[in-house]
Amino acid sequence: MDKLLKSISYIFHPLIMPLLGVIFYFSKTPRYTPIEIIQAKIVSLSILTIVLPVLLYFLLKTLNVVSTINLKTTKERIYPLILNGIVILLVLQRILTPSQSIELYFFFLGILISNMACLLLAIIKFKASIHMIAVSGLFMFFIALSIHFSININGTLALMAIIMGAVATSRLHLEAHSHIELIIGVFIGFIPQLILVIYWL
Repeated sequence: MDKLLKSISYIFHPLIMPLLGVIFYFSKTPRYTPIEIIQAKIVSLSILTIVLPVLLYFLLKTLNVVSTINLKTTKERIYPLILNGIVILLVLQRILTPSQSIELYFFFLGILISNMACLLLAIIKFKASIHMIAVSGLFMFFIALSIHFSININGTLALMAIIMGAVATSRLHLEAHSHIELIIGVFIGFIPQLILVIYWL
């Protein structure tokens, strides 16, 4: 059970959540998009939202800015969150413009807002759960897409609810967060996506 709960935190790592949202969007959107463009966007986003942050982490670790990938202290979170915010801005400027895909644009804008909120909390020494921010933001995006495209994805939403519970359980088991840090994380991830829905739903 201990190994299972630890693995959940790695399998559902915050870095992969934006890419999952993009893949899900392209699998459900009724709009025609050439497969070449979809592949190019997925590859570009994989590099920018997963590969680049991992490389930046190793750079920060080499510079002794962070000690572990778990970013255990609020001080260790500041630079990674700043760099992640810059990466998301780059995505919004170069890859997911409103004219190309308004849904994905606002999805990533919500991610940026959540990232900045988490950064502000880290500055005032509060450690909100980044895992819960990521998974709850993705959950809200799925709900919005189901309404927007009038599709039945109840099975996916039920699975996402289970995943949210599993991630929360994992973080508590690993003593990475308190209950309040998990709850605040859920709100930071969920609310920006909910508010931004009015601009594209």
